[in-house]
Amino acid sequence: MSTPVSGGVPILRLGDVLVTGLLNELDDKTAVAFTEELTSRITADGARGVLIDISRLEIVDSFVARTLMELTTMARLLGARVIVAGMRPPVAITLVELGLQLTGVETALNAEQGMAAMGWRQSPQPSGGGLGDFHPEH
Repeated sequence: MSTPVSGGVPILRLGDVLVTGLLNELDDKTAVAFTEELTSRITADGARGVLIDISRLEIVDSFVARTLMELTTMARLLGARVIVAGMRPPVAITLVELGLQLTGVETALNAEQGMAAMGWRQSPQPSGGGLGDFHPEH
């Protein structure tokens, strides 16, 4: 169900959506491996969507911003919609201050909202306080 990339970034498949995340340490080698693995998985799994959770990122520089834009473009060319979820306010502020725009990158406040935008819905939580299950709406 998950495939750790050589940089240690897992890619999970939930139905026809791939879910992954970026960590603070994203160097050139990790970015290339992550991009190659993600684009391969989109094709191999027939994914129609990709959710990239960046809630662990405390800083974003021009390299990370460019990587997100390139990933989004590649995924769209392969027929998958990409949503970047979990951007922290300091990250958004830094992007604006640096004059960086994530052109073409769709965002969501958190992973749950990102999955909902992909057509997934969370079932009502049982009274026992469980996490519930996600179900595709298609």
